[in-house]
Parts: sequence; structure tokens; C-alpha cells
Amino acid sequence: MPLLEVHGLVRSYYGIHALRGVDLAVDAGRITGLIGPNGAGKTTLFNCVSGLVPPDSGTVLFERRNITGWRPDRITGAGLVRTFQIARGFPRLSVMENLLLYGGNQPGERLTHAVLASAAARRRESELCEQAIAIAARLNLTRVLYHRAADLSGGQKKLLEIGRALMAEPKLLLLDEPVAGVNPSLAHEIGEHLRRLVAEGISVLLIEHHMDTIAALCDPVIVMAEGRRLRQGSFADLAEDPVVQEAYMGQRRHG
Repeated sequence: MPLLEVHGLVRSYYGIHALRGVDLAVDAGRITGLIGPNGAGKTTLFNCVSGLVPPDSGTVLFERRNITGWRPDRITGAGLVRTFQIARGFPRLSVMENLLLYGGNQPGERLTHAVLASAAARRRESELCEQAIAIAARLNLTRVLYHRAADLSGGQKKLLEIGRALMAEPKLLLLDEPVAGVNPSLAHEIGEHLRRLVAEGISVLLIEHHMDTIAALCDPVIVMAEGRRLRQGSFADLAEDPVVQEAYMGQRRHG
């Protein structure tokens, strides 16, 4: 049974159709790739699925629940968590503080807990600290744990973006270009992190323009073009598909 299902998703901006009735499904226990030429609608799809932007029409099902139109925080709480191509952390806060902000069930969110500092609140704060330290360790961020996010390298910011998503304890991660702009060694490291996450039960839907990364990590791969799902299959089969080739090469000829 698919973990995520999208049916007939439509979204327009000022009369321009970004999504034209997208249908796709993402199975659990896999790294699914989402590729397509610029302007294909990939990030708009992520925005609609994650609740950042409401679709004009269509349905999004997560674990067979209709989450269409839910607020982003409610979708995140259900276990569907996304990252952004450009890190959205708080640059003046430390790595540790950025991670803690994205933990669930924050005791400070309730005035009585924040003021009275109950035993349950202190226990939850301790749990979040332990979780943040463990996530930083698995992503090789321990040595910069108390550095400002603004002082991190581009690759470290990508890892922090993944770490913040992991603090929300996702069932499905929507990753928007997690290796864009990083060196090949770190791209390989991020890929290994993703493989381990899937082995631990977290599924991944991954937008990426680096075809080497898609080929190494993703099965299946979904191709989008002009706001629709064009093809789905293995990377090897899609690379030989003339319709997919035309979607990319046609854009280059006209763009």
C-alpha cells in the first residue's frame, strides 16, 4: 500500500499552470527520485503536499488519510516532513538550538509548563537534548554543535536541514535537492545517511538534479514535465526512454 498518494493535483499562479493534474504514489521503505527539467513543477508539488501552498484541486493521501489542505505543522506532526533547497534554519542560533526548535511536544509551547517547569517538562527537555545530540552525531555535526548556523559550510547546512527534519520524527521525508552545491565526497556521505534512514524505516521522496545521485540512490524514479507525471521506472530504463530524453532536450533547445 502506498505511503503517499497524489491524485489530480492542480495548482496555478496568476493563470500559469504549475501542476496540471499530477498523479503519483510513493511506497514505503524506498528512496523514490523525482526528476524533471526546470519548471516541471517538482517544488510546487512538494509545497502542495507539505501544506505550504494549498492546491487548487486534487487530493493528497498520507497513510490513507486525506491531508489535503492541512496546515504544515499538522502534516509534519503526522510524520510527513520536508526540507528546502535553501536551508531555512535560524542563522544566529547554534546548531543545537536549531535542532531543538524542531523537536515535537515542546514543553515551552505551553505557558504553564514554561513557567512552572514541571517534572514532565524537564524530562521532555532532557529527551529533546539527547535526541538533538544523537542526530548531530549521526550527521557528523558534533564538532559544530554549538556553532552558529550562519558559520557552517554549505554542506553542513544541508546536513543541518536534514537533522532538523529528523527531529520531527518523520515517516516520510521530502528532500529538495539535498546535495545541490556540495562537493562529491559530501554528496556521497549524504547518500549513505539516506540509505541508513531507509534501513531504519524512514521513507524518502527526493528531488535532485544530480543524475549520479539519482542513479545511485533511487528506485523507482518519477519524471515530471510541464506540471504532470511523465514517466516512472528504474533510472536505467528512463535514461533510455525517448520521451524522457525529449522532455530534457526539448527544454534545452527552447530555453
